[in-house]
Amino acid sequence: MTHRTFKVSIALNLLCLALGLGAWVGPNVQTSFNPTIAKPVVYPNSIIHTMASVMGSVELGQRVFVAPFASIRGDEGQHIHIGDDSNVQDGVVIHGLETFDAGRDILENVVTVEGRKYSVYVGERVSLAHQSQVHGPVKIGNDTFVGMQSLIFRSELGDHVVVEPGAKVIGVSVPSHRYVPIMTVVTTQAQADALPMITDQYAYRNLNHTIVHVNTQFADPQTARRLSRGR
Repeated sequence: MTHRTFKVSIALNLLCLALGLGAWVGPNVQTSFNPTIAKPVVYPNSIIHTMASVMGSVELGQRVFVAPFASIRGDEGQHIHIGDDSNVQDGVVIHGLETFDAGRDILENVVTVEGRKYSVYVGERVSLAHQSQVHGPVKIGNDTFVGMQSLIFRSELGDHVVVEPGAKVIGVSVPSHRYVPIMTVVTTQAQADALPMITDQYAYRNLNHTIVHVNTQFADPQTARRLSRGR
């Protein structure tokens, strides 16, 4: 092997290593159901782990942490919004059904927030815990916790909701300040309306606050310095 060939080989290996270690943050593929090419919009004080992927029409607010092996795909359902101080933990999948096809919007596959249509809208200070799945059309209110390995599909969650691990919420609207017990399957609005209220006796009433406290510092170390100074 010549010296020149050796240097080229090293350069290619380093390039492959960089590509392998870098997060995939890029545009969606142009298709018949999604003719618009969009790239993710990410605030500088948010972070996407090198082993996560974010593609297409996705907006990440401030101090958002996207953990290893999370996948946020704004390539079929558009748009996807993740609000300030929210976190997308390890192995989480966020995706949506087609929101456009044959020259028209598919309105049954979107949610509307402040006049804008979304495939998935996640509010502020929301925690999407390990391996949970959020499949649009979905709207999640502020200060809500979606537990490990749970599923939210074609649903809306209010503010200050707790979805305990393994629960399934499909085709309903969950009122604010309710919790979905572990492994519960909620598929009718009557079931959703009957969900228990979060009270001072509920064990996980402050869980999301603690998780947000941790993950915002993963996203933005400046937050930790401000907190240490009492600001």
